[in-house]
Amino acid sequence: MRILLLGGTGAMGMSLAPILLSRGDNVFVTTRSYREDKDGKGIHYIQGNAHQPAFLKEVLKEPYDAVVDFMIYGTEEFKERIDLLLSSTRQYVFLSSARVYAESNTPIREDSPRLLDACKDKEYLAQEEYALSKAREENLLCGSGRSNWTIIRPYITYNSNRLQLGVFEKEDWLYRALHGRSIVFQKDIAARMTTLTYGYDVAKAMACIIGNEGAYGESYHITCPETIRWDEALETYLDVIEEKTGNRPTVTYIRESERLAQLMGNTCQVKYDRLYDRVFDDGKIRLLTGEDIVYTSPREGLRRCLEELLDSGEMKAVSWAVQGYMDRFAGERTPLKEIPDAKRRVKYLLCRYLPGVMKARQDLGKLVCRR
Repeated sequence: MRILLLGGTGAMGMSLAPILLSRGDNVFVTTRSYREDKDGKGIHYIQGNAHQPAFLKEVLKEPYDAVVDFMIYGTEEFKERIDLLLSSTRQYVFLSSARVYAESNTPIREDSPRLLDACKDKEYLAQEEYALSKAREENLLCGSGRSNWTIIRPYITYNSNRLQLGVFEKEDWLYRALHGRSIVFQKDIAARMTTLTYGYDVAKAMACIIGNEGAYGESYHITCPETIRWDEALETYLDVIEEKTGNRPTVTYIRESERLAQLMGNTCQVKYDRLYDRVFDDGKIRLLTGEDIVYTSPREGLRRCLEELLDSGEMKAVSWAVQGYMDRFAGERTPLKEIPDAKRRVKYLLCRYLPGVMKARQDLGKLVCRR
C-alpha cells in the first residue's frame, strides 16, 4: 500500500513509519523541515506545511491507499479540508484523543459519553479547547456522508523523548530533579489513576487498523489496559534517577493545583482530564484485529525510557516560565547563571516573583492574536 502520514515526524509517526515499511508498504511523510529519504527503505519525506491548503492539495494529487492525519486543526480549518481529505484516499485515519471522554466511573469504551455531549459548563463548551475541537471534528467526519474514515483516540503516550508527569513534560520536572531542586507536583492529580501507553505499542495497534476495511466508519481508542496512579509513576521516575545519579530528588506536593493551572494556562486540561481517573476497556480493537495486543507495562516502559534518556543526555529546551512558577510554589530559586539569556531571565523572574503581571501579559498577547 501507499500510505501518507500527514505531520508524521512526531513520536507516534516515527514509530509507525518503520512498522508499515516492515510489512511492505511505501510510506510518505510530510515534514516542515528538510529530511533525506531513507534510500532503499521506502520512507519518502515531502517537505512542506500540511496546514497550508495549496501544499496539501498538491500532495494529495498522488494516489494513496491510506492517509494518516497527525495534524492538529481548529474546527473551522478542519471543516474546510474534510472533503479533500476523504475524497483523496481509500481510508482516512484521523488522530483524535481519548481526552474527548467525559468522567466515567466504569472503564471507558468507545461509546462512553464525551465531554462535548455531557459537560454542562457553558463557559468551557464555548471554547476551542483541544478535547472539544477533536470531538467537533469527529462529528464532522460522522456527518460527512462518507464512511471511509477511522477515528483513533490515543491517550497519554510516552517514549524516551516524552515522559510526562501529570500535565508536566519531562523538561519541566526532570530538569529540576537533575539540578538539585524539588519536583513540584499537584497532590490531587498524584492520587488519580491514569493510563500510560508506550508509543511503539500505539503504533503497532494503529498499523492493524490501517488498510483494514472492518475499521471504516469506526472509532477506537488505543490505550494500555493496565492502570497506574500518577504517584506510582513518579516513584518509578525517582527510583531510576536515584540509581543513575546516586541522589533521590525531593518532591514538593502542592494543594493549589487550580492556581498553578491558571498561571500555566492549562486549567481545562487539569479540570477536565487529569483530575479524572482514566481507566479504559480496549476490547473493541482486540475484536477488530483478532489478536492479543501486547502492551508494555507502564512501570517497565517508563523505567526503560527514562534510563535511555539519562544515558543519552538529550533534552529539549526548558520553559523558564514554568521553572519560575515551580520555584515560587516550592520556595526555591534558580541561579540566574543557569538561564541562557536576559530575555529568559526576565521571564523567569516575572513568573517567580510577579506571576500576576506575567499572567496579565500572556492574556493580553492572546487577545491581540485573536484580533
